[in-house]
Amino acid sequence: MHYDPIKRSLGNVFNRTPWLRRLFYHLLDLLLLRTWHVHRELRQWAKGRTQEPLTILDAGAGYGQYTYWLSSLGPKWQILAVDVKEEQVADSNNFFRQIGRPQVQFAVQDLVLYQEPNSFDLALSVDVMEHILEDVEVFRNIHTSLKDGGMLLISTPSDQGGSDVHGDGETSFIEEHVRDGYNIHEIQQKLRTAGFERIEARYSYGEPGQVSWRLSMKYPILMLGKSRLFFLLLPFYYLLVFPFCLLLNWFDARTTHESGTGLIVKAWK
Repeated sequence: MHYDPIKRSLGNVFNRTPWLRRLFYHLLDLLLLRTWHVHRELRQWAKGRTQEPLTILDAGAGYGQYTYWLSSLGPKWQILAVDVKEEQVADSNNFFRQIGRPQVQFAVQDLVLYQEPNSFDLALSVDVMEHILEDVEVFRNIHTSLKDGGMLLISTPSDQGGSDVHGDGETSFIEEHVRDGYNIHEIQQKLRTAGFERIEARYSYGEPGQVSWRLSMKYPILMLGKSRLFFLLLPFYYLLVFPFCLLLNWFDARTTHESGTGLIVKAWK
């Protein structure tokens, strides 16, 4: 399944007005389980810091939903959001200008090459590293770009069924992925190789999260991939499954998992 064409179609729908884009962000915050886990970690990091003039790198910003959430949480924070997709960066800059958030800037950058030494208090990488083959180079660049004591927060699929791969003969559900998922020890070792010393990693997407992901993401994406007419049915589909998915997301984000199809990793410089 090629995910990018579907993402472009969704972006075209919700990018028509700032109000629709805000709605889109809020829907993603509720539906995407990774957002529940990432927001939980970011709230913990932000305690006592919301009024400080900090600098943040959103490394692989995508639609910009995490940049939007962070810019609401800390109005004094300066946020640089980078991505390789020029159209997405242009749309995001336009949106943040329209809503009056000059502390946010989007830029076209390749994470394999991008460095800004000793510049950021926090770097965020959400569902990015599974798309990049040269992952250690990216980790090195981010380590260089963080200030001393700065933190990198990563959300990525694990090798316990991430990308919906459960056996040797299966391939990733998302064809843009260059790896099916990280072994929890492998990603920690790669971060140490890049220069990080203190690292914490845990599983996300336990059993409740896996059910929620299939209902809220996998099945709708499969149907959209077959026919764009399913856009018309999406509101009715989510009306049925949305309350159940919210309950599953809430439970997954508040449970410690011995295994899971996702990883949440924190690393400090």
